Amino acid sequence: MGAMRTACCMVRRATLATMGLVLLAGCGGGPAKDDNKDRGGRAAEAAGYTKNIPGVGAKLRSRIPGDARQVVAVYGKGADAPDATLALYTKAPKGWERTATWPAHNGRKGWTTDHHEDDLRSPVGVFGLSDAGGVLPDPGAKLPYTHSSAFTPPAYWEKKTRHDFDHVIAIDYNRVKGTTPLDPTRPQGKKKGGGIWLHLDHGDGTSGCVSISKAGMVSLLRTLDPRLHPVVVMGDTAHLAA
Repeated sequence: MGAMRTACCMVRRATLATMGLVLLAGCGGGPAKDDNKDRGGRAAEAAGYTKNIPGVGAKLRSRIPGDARQVVAVYGKGADAPDATLALYTKAPKGWERTATWPAHNGRKGWTTDHHEDDLRSPVGVFGLSDAGGVLPDPGAKLPYTHSSAFTPPAYWEKKTRHDFDHVIAIDYNRVKGTTPLDPTRPQGKKKGGGIWLHLDHGDGTSGCVSISKAGMVSLLRTLDPRLHPVVVMGDTAHLAA
């Protein structure tokens, strides 16, 4: 989580309906009997399919639920860098297919495996994507979408952040799944941060969220389907590959 003057993820009390709300990615020949399998695998990769999400090692791969058919992979440039690339992968019978990519930003100070409130780093890990919302009306989201002015950043935030929360997707880090992204509940306690979202980009690092273009957010909202159990795998390239 960052401070209230930053563009992401801090507390702002509001009321929506009857709820208390907070604003807040070996060479060599084998036996002949395996060669056809190898050729099939290479053909699938040539067609855009891979057995595993590229760049994601065994540690995080083991945390991707077996029923997940959509994965948003966020590839941070470095452990202490705010720049990233976001890619969307969809599971098909032939493997994972990368269907879209966008430039992205993460926490201004990079990444961490032990996220705490105000550390200005994004948490490394695998998290569900279960709820969405924003200042603007639902653009056709498949995820449950909360349309509310309560997402509006405070007037004293920088001007460039005014549209950060026009559309958001809650990352299920230290939050209750199945609730609006504005829900202030922090199951692991306030010190572990929360309000980590995918949201619109304002051109540089965030306070812990991941940001992409408006077009990218709208595309994700229209694509991510709760029936396909979407998750995000996020971190710098070294942590992702572990």
